[in-house]
Amino acid sequence: MSTPAPGSVLRGAVDLSALRNRPAPSPSGSEPAPQTSVPDLVIDATDDSFQAVLDLSRTVPVVIDLWAEWCGPCKQLSPVLEKVVRELDGRIVLAKVDVDANPQLAQAFRAQSIPLVVALVAGQPVPMFTGAVPEQQVRDVFAQLLQLAAQNGVVGTVAASGPPPEVTDDAALPPLHAEAFDAIEAGDYARAVTAYEAALAENPRDADARAGLGQVRLLQRIQGVDLQEARAAAAAGPLDVTAQFTVADLDVAGGHVEDAFSRLLDLFAALPAGDRAPVRERLLELFGLVGDADPRVTAARGRLSSLLF
Repeated sequence: MSTPAPGSVLRGAVDLSALRNRPAPSPSGSEPAPQTSVPDLVIDATDDSFQAVLDLSRTVPVVIDLWAEWCGPCKQLSPVLEKVVRELDGRIVLAKVDVDANPQLAQAFRAQSIPLVVALVAGQPVPMFTGAVPEQQVRDVFAQLLQLAAQNGVVGTVAASGPPPEVTDDAALPPLHAEAFDAIEAGDYARAVTAYEAALAENPRDADARAGLGQVRLLQRIQGVDLQEARAAAAAGPLDVTAQFTVADLDVAGGHVEDAFSRLLDLFAALPAGDRAPVRERLLELFGLVGDADPRVTAARGRLSSLLF
């Protein structure tokens, strides 16, 4: 997946002004790196408690994991984020935000597609990535985040004051889901697709497997794709279905869902009636990936229906 590195320091990705007071002044001089205590290195953040998260980000970078209970890819990514954060031993804190329970934060971070991962450094947002990504990619992006934080004077650490979390069998993934998760970590998307398809063959109502399958198929299609080359090809061939599909996939993976839908709907409208079926199928696949309840899907379905009839 094309992952935006957090190197463009502290550009305004989102506006958090409604959720925080003005930042405290940065410490001056060469004072030793501060250390503070938190209940755990992985915390839950809410609309009401987010000021404390912003304050904490002036000591250590805070990674924000925007997720929801219904989101299959979120359940793949969250354990990876927790594992990597704990291994960094207090240099980063992970704050989990349930977007369904915290609409103000979801709106502030423009969570158009989840899982969405954003960081806070000194109270300011830094884009990270969207979607379930392999563990090594998470490690690489977190390493860049630590470098970015150091450049901005955020070099503290935190210590967890509570006992380490207990790992229970209840948290274990079903075998086929675990196989898919391991394959995603290894970048073997074909094996992950096979595992999710097997899970759906066992239980066609497995919503997590269906969501995971859609996500992995998307990752498989964009693996190794150069964004600039893809956009150039699409610009050169406005009716080139393959080229338009590729850019639409990249847009969905990057959180630009409306752009992807508009691109494919424009393509659908421009093609002869006999050539439209693959575009409709791709739209329906992406609708399922984003979620039928999403208002952008509702709007795109409405336009598709108007083009069909």
